[in-house]
Amino acid sequence: MSAEIVPVVSAADREHAYSVRFTVFVREQGVPQDIELDAADAAADHLLARIDGRPVGTVRLLRRDGTGVLGRLAVLPEARGTGLGAALVRAVEDRARAAGLTAVELHAQLAARGFYERLGYAAFGAEDEEAGIPHIWMRRRLENA
Repeated sequence: MSAEIVPVVSAADREHAYSVRFTVFVREQGVPQDIELDAADAAADHLLARIDGRPVGTVRLLRRDGTGVLGRLAVLPEARGTGLGAALVRAVEDRARAAGLTAVELHAQLAARGFYERLGYAAFGAEDEEAGIPHIWMRRRLENA
């Protein structure tokens, strides 16, 4: 099973990315559909992961004050445990680094905190809630930024 991660450039790829997000966040996690897509999507860089040509993962990158903000990381159930989530995080870091950003932050679901810690992210600030799900902000400085 070989995965490819590509920038979203076409309307079709954008729909595939949104479909993955809808499946993970709205169907699985119960996030209200009306808040899953937001105004930040228009300004974000989106990446799409495919396995054998089938869309199975996505993530977005926003830029805020010289820092990248990773968000909406979603991997379909059949692709979990394959390293695809980590590959999407690293792909966002590479894009952020190429854009001259010095760090990446993210608003992690508490259930995913260990995943991000293993990738070098450290929590900061207080826990809070987004879409009824406990979250914490996390950050990683980028080398060679």
